[in-house]
Amino acid sequence: MSRPAYDPDPHAHPGLHVVALVEGAKGLLALLGASGLELVGPVSLLRWVDALIARFQFNPEHGVFAWLQRSINPESLHFAAAAIAAYGLLHLVEAWGLWRARAWASWLGCITASLYLPFEVHALATHPGWLELAVLSINLIVVYVLARDLVRRRR
Repeated sequence: MSRPAYDPDPHAHPGLHVVALVEGAKGLLALLGASGLELVGPVSLLRWVDALIARFQFNPEHGVFAWLQRSINPESLHFAAAAIAAYGLLHLVEAWGLWRARAWASWLGCITASLYLPFEVHALATHPGWLELAVLSINLIVVYVLARDLVRRRR
């Protein structure tokens, strides 16, 4: 009798698959975003920023949009696309590992999700709202599910 190709850990928390799907979606969205940056290119992106400045009457000398105007060039766009693609690939690898109930993926996910928590708490404290609360709650659930998986593995 042959062994099945996928033999999940019988003690793995069922939430791992849910977290894996979320991480996979984040990874795919990041890869789409990186591809979009490369396809659009710096000239079109600069035109969009100029149109936003004109449409909403932002100050073209100061602020985020002025900084964007000065920062967008082919090299910075390629660097941003590469960084976003690396972020996406990391999430896809993590999603694969979580789907396969690998301990390293739970460690990776728990550490990376925990890194966002201070920023999310700060965002909730400075700009309280339902969106900030929802993001923090979801991230706390992800950390809980992954930490619970790691604790179960230690037993």
